[in-house]
Amino acid sequence: MIVPIFAIRPEPGCSATVEAGRRMGLAMHGCPLFEVRPVTWDPPPADRIDGLLLGSANALRQAGPGLEAFRSKRAFAVGAETARAAEAAGLTVAAVGEDGLQALLATLRPPLKLLRLAGEEHVPLTRPPGIAVETRVAYRAIALPTPEALSAAMGGGGVVLLHSAAAARHFAAECARVGIPRAAIALAALGPRIATAAGGGWRELRSADEPRDAALLALARDMCHEPRPG
Repeated sequence: MIVPIFAIRPEPGCSATVEAGRRMGLAMHGCPLFEVRPVTWDPPPADRIDGLLLGSANALRQAGPGLEAFRSKRAFAVGAETARAAEAAGLTVAAVGEDGLQALLATLRPPLKLLRLAGEEHVPLTRPPGIAVETRVAYRAIALPTPEALSAAMGGGGVVLLHSAAAARHFAAECARVGIPRAAIALAALGPRIATAAGGGWRELRSADEPRDAALLALARDMCHEPRPG
């Protein structure tokens, strides 16, 4: 039996995940349940900033003209996808993390004054000694209703990929609203915090070993081929 896998993250990430999954031979379906929109932000003086701390490629895509003053600064990216977006924006990537922004911060050498460009919903960070972080919200993700075609497709079960806690909460609420049975759906989450946000009652709920799209897709592949719990 071919198990469908659903990506619900915003574009352009949704299409990238679907394409990567299909290269792995997975039965991928993409339907974004979020739309990313820019937020007007007030840039700090560039001369007091040493580098940009980037937790999402969306921050760069939505930053607008405010980014211009910081193009000569170093970029510290949460992962490979964000690093590629930084390079495409003309920034010099100084470090690429593998296990989230907090772990990336711990590898940086102080003193540093960083500008964190983030989404409206972002994870609080603990600053290591000697590293200052100013945060500016550059975008927000607007939740969208579940299309009827997606509801029908999910009624028969499948694996849903969750890239954020906001996606977990929204998808759970949409299942209740449109009548998608939780017991039919398995969830593959990018991390434990995201899995917790989804709540309970799902056919299966697991977290990827690493907060990377490749690890999430590998988990989804395993969930499709392993026997269902019970």
